[in-house]
Amino acid sequence: MCDDSVVIRAALARLLEANPGVRVVARAANGQQAIEAVRRTPIDVVLLDVEMPVMDGLSALPLLLEAAPGLRVIMASTATTRGAEATLRALQLGAADYIPKPSALVGLGGEAFRRELLAKVTGLAHAPRQPTAAQTVGGLRPAGLERPELLAIGCSTGGPQALFALIPELAGALPVPVVVTQHMPPTFTATLAAHIGRLSGVTCAEAADGERLLAGQVYVAPGGRHLTIEAFPDGLRARLLDTPPVNYCRPAVDPMLKSAATATCGRMLVAILTGMGQDGLIGTRDVIEAGGTALAQDEATSVVWGMPGAVAQAGLCHAVLPLPQIAPRLLELLGVTPPSAIATAPSGAAADRPASSGRSGALSSVDTQ
Repeated sequence: MCDDSVVIRAALARLLEANPGVRVVARAANGQQAIEAVRRTPIDVVLLDVEMPVMDGLSALPLLLEAAPGLRVIMASTATTRGAEATLRALQLGAADYIPKPSALVGLGGEAFRRELLAKVTGLAHAPRQPTAAQTVGGLRPAGLERPELLAIGCSTGGPQALFALIPELAGALPVPVVVTQHMPPTFTATLAAHIGRLSGVTCAEAADGERLLAGQVYVAPGGRHLTIEAFPDGLRARLLDTPPVNYCRPAVDPMLKSAATATCGRMLVAILTGMGQDGLIGTRDVIEAGGTALAQDEATSVVWGMPGAVAQAGLCHAVLPLPQIAPRLLELLGVTPPSAIATAPSGAAADRPASSGRSGALSSVDTQ
């Protein structure tokens, strides 16, 4: 755990060690102390503040990853535009995940923050550090018969990094709108959309309530609201809902997919990317039952194979692919991939592997002393 506030370090340590599977083994007041800690102590997960004296989190991050290959770093930043920008930069530099720090110390003891922090720390601690030789898939399905009119993408942990890689590969060739639900709070989703737009050159923004969805543009679910899809005489439109969280998340992937399955009558593609939990499983099932097509990111290229693993193991996927192969397959299904690209793309037979054993063991986390 690395934070320049001794009060916050103590509060986070108490919160984490209330879970018997978590042990805080080191505490650091700045990035330099954190680097020294990971060099002398076996560490699974580092909770790293962004703004600190001596050495800040962004400066320390690449040095931490160099000092301890396989280390998982969770950035802890303020829920501001500046904090969101720093967090997304950290994710591009190799951080595995992030958590917004409450604006007041009392917020550290809130149930929602406690649940999110423990889920991320324990989930990353037990995720495999190296690609496993196997993954379990419940069989593959043929693609839907009708041409898709929408592409929907769902992701969580590791999702921003995956989106930064995927969407630029789709840019300039999309004959349909793209809707994205990434588990993120307000402020962060607007910054995420801006980053995607800069990296890909496509028009990308948070979805607005009632907005018509245009081909070739990307619409990100805004933090704190569910993005759903409705059909109108002039095409598909976004609807934003303030209904309760689904799978502890708002926005959540399931409401987006369930509504889109109805709005498109199943004429759609789904891509479930890296993320913890099973959000997207129920919605993907609705899409498949309506006649749509789903792809999932494979285990080896996922930060956490929770969400894509759930749909793959349920037998809902047309293909389970490494991240670099997902864009070519999506374009092929949309009918816009050049024949040469199709011929050179691997067939995506990553799906018939035996089960992965995963990684277990007690958690070690870097704290700040």
